[in-house]
Parts: sequence; structure tokens; C-alpha cells
Amino acid sequence: MAHVLIVDDEPQITSKVCGVVEDLGHKVITTTKSTEAMELLKKHSFDLVITDLSMPEITGMEILKKALEKEGTQVIIMTAFATVANAVEAMKLGAIDYIEKPFSLDVIEFRVKRVLELQKQKYLVEHYEKVVGEQLESGFIGSSPSAKKILDLISKVAPSDTTVLLTGRSGTGKELAARMLHDRSPRKTRPFIAVNCAALPETLLESELFGHEKGAFTGAEARKRGRFELADSGTLFLDEIAEMSTNVQSKLLRVLEERKLVRVGGVDQISVDVRVVVATNRDLKEEMGNGKFREDLFFRINVFPIEMPHLSDRKDDIVPLAEHFLKKLNYAHLKLDIKVSELLESYDWPGNIRELRNVLERAVILSGGEPLSIDEFSLEIDDGPLVDSANAGSYAREGLEMAEKQMILDALARCAGNKTDAAKMLKITRRRLYSRMKVHGISP
Repeated sequence: MAHVLIVDDEPQITSKVCGVVEDLGHKVITTTKSTEAMELLKKHSFDLVITDLSMPEITGMEILKKALEKEGTQVIIMTAFATVANAVEAMKLGAIDYIEKPFSLDVIEFRVKRVLELQKQKYLVEHYEKVVGEQLESGFIGSSPSAKKILDLISKVAPSDTTVLLTGRSGTGKELAARMLHDRSPRKTRPFIAVNCAALPETLLESELFGHEKGAFTGAEARKRGRFELADSGTLFLDEIAEMSTNVQSKLLRVLEERKLVRVGGVDQISVDVRVVVATNRDLKEEMGNGKFREDLFFRINVFPIEMPHLSDRKDDIVPLAEHFLKKLNYAHLKLDIKVSELLESYDWPGNIRELRNVLERAVILSGGEPLSIDEFSLEIDDGPLVDSANAGSYAREGLEMAEKQMILDALARCAGNKTDAAKMLKITRRRLYSRMKVHGISP
């Protein structure tokens, strides 16, 4: 529903135009006084203004200029034949259309519908470009429901100082999500410090996190500031936190609770102002049950959990991600044809986004700069039966094949023969659907 202002010093004109616009489902305000129209434009925002050009006190040209001061407002000029030249001038100033008096109701309906539809399309294009621009800037590509959910959660929690726990398998983009949380927070101009807890032994990890004093241990020849101090007023990202020993966990818990730390070998307490984001690919509840992760630390970091989805749950994002990686590899000209796209969408991607990027890089090298084909991708795709024989009880093999064939025929019938919709219904790719149709002799 659009908000429309109609201005004409003739009441019968405003009434006639108002009726047409209201019948289209839009909210309308009318006035026969140009001075009142100017006041309305100051106080309110309108999607569309329809104004007469020749009026006493204030002209339609002045109303046009005032209306265009607000972004997103379109103006249609109404004019008599004698002032068509002025209407053309109004178009040059920014009016989107003009209607010559006398006019029919059909003309009003057509012009208003066209202008508002163009305005809607313009908004959608600008919105799309803005979203895509933000995603490209952050490196997060995706429009699937799972991707949108992650972006929504990040946008909601980023402005706060709340501790965030990122979970999910390796390669799902947990560090990228952490960087997005930082970049969209008030701390974005301050440091973002990342620590891989799995890459450091216990003694070294403690020193890396909290720092150490000179002589604290063999080799400590000078005082060293830890990552918490380096991240002061910024964000500290602790990746693979489940690999941290329980001893370091207890010291981390104290720092998170008190926002103060003591360097290794030191006695002085040092205050730190740090937003903490942690990540793990393990099940922390299971780790707690095994005595490998402290329960009190879990409840301290599990304030705002975000589970990063597996790439196989983001099928709609695979091709856009692949094209993004091709662009980063300076091979944007290597387009993905339908066979390659279907191959990528058919694969389960156990290594997630990281594996996709590596597979693309290898394919580019093998292609020698030529268009990519499925020959450059050594992916093992499961094209087996849709019906699982392991759970089929006493059904014979022939019965399983008949059941699968009937499943495909039913899906095609329910989707009026649309292969894409049928594949979605069966939760398989089009490539696999075509493959199983061929096996069963079902004509495409």
C-alpha cells in the first residue's frame, strides 16, 4: 500500500482521482489548497504526489520541488492542454509523468499503477544491491533461509557486547561470522584479535591469552602483553575453545567474570574491555559430560549461541559461493554451466565452504583458463536409489524399484511435470532426478 497526496484546486478533480487511487488499495490524502499541500509535504512522507500545475497562491511547480526533497517520492503532474510545455519543463525537473486534462479514469488508473510499480521495482533493485554489497564486503554470500537466519542473528546481536558462541562443523565460516559481528559493532574501528586454541600447547596458550612478565618461565626475556590486552576496546575471537585445557578454562572464566587479568608470573590485576566471541566444532554438552569442558564456563559463554549451517543445508547458496570464489581467484570469466552447477549442488560437501573453495581452485588450475567442465571436478556423487534397501524390511529388490519409480511419478504428477519442483519435493537435485528417471525408463 502506497501513500498518495492529490492536489488540485478543483474539488471534483481531487474526488475523481482519489476514488481511482483508493480502489487500487492505496492510502490517499486530498487537498484543494496548495498552501495546505506544502504543509503536508513538510510533515509527512508520500510515495506519490499527483498535483495540478496551475493553481492560485502556490504553483504545482513549487509543490513538485518540495515533494522531490524527500527521497523516494514520485510526482505526476496534471495539466491542461495550454500548459503542456510547462509540464515538459516539470518532467525535466524530476516529475515522472504528466496527465493532460481532461482525462479518463482508465488513464489515471494506468499511470498510477505504472509509476508505483516502477517505484517498487527500483526499491527492490536498490535493496538487492545494498544487501549483495554488504555480503560481498563481508565475504558472506547467501540468500537461502539458513543464510538469512544467520545474517539476521548477527545483525541483532552485533551492536551489543554480549558474548557469542558460534558452533558448527569445520569450514562453515565461524571466523567469518566473528569478523562480521565485530565489523557491525560499535567496536569496529578497534582491534579484532583471533586465537586458535587448538594450535597452541597449554603453557603457551596461557601466555598468549593473558601475557607474561619477564622471567616468568624459561625464555621469557621480556614482558609480553597477551591477546586480551591487545584486543582491549575491541573483539577477541577464541576459535576451537573446546581444545583448551580445564586449567586454562578456569582462568578464562575468571577474566570473563571480572574483566581483569593477571599476566603469567605477575601479581598486578589489569582491567580489560573486550567483547568475546568463541567458536567450536564440538558438542560442548557432550564435552562437559566427559569432564573435558567446565560447566560454569559453558554457561558463561553460551549467552547468545549461533549454529553455523552445514553447506549441504544451503544448497541455494552453492553456485553463488562458487562464482564468488572464481571472482576472488581472478577467474570471473569462467562461468558455471548447468552441468557443473548441478554437480556442485549434488555433492554433500563434508568440508563445507572451505572444501568448495579448494575444489574451485583446483578446477581452475586444471582447466588452464578454459571454461570449466565436470571433468575438472573429482567429486563422488551418490546416485543410488532413493529408497533405502537397508530399511526396506522384507521387500524384494523389484518392489523397491517399483516404489522408487512410483515416488518419482507421483512427484512429477503433483508438480505438473516440472522437474525442478519435483526434485525439490523429493529433496534431491535435478541431476539426480534425471538420472533415476533414466534408470526407470521415465521419459523426460
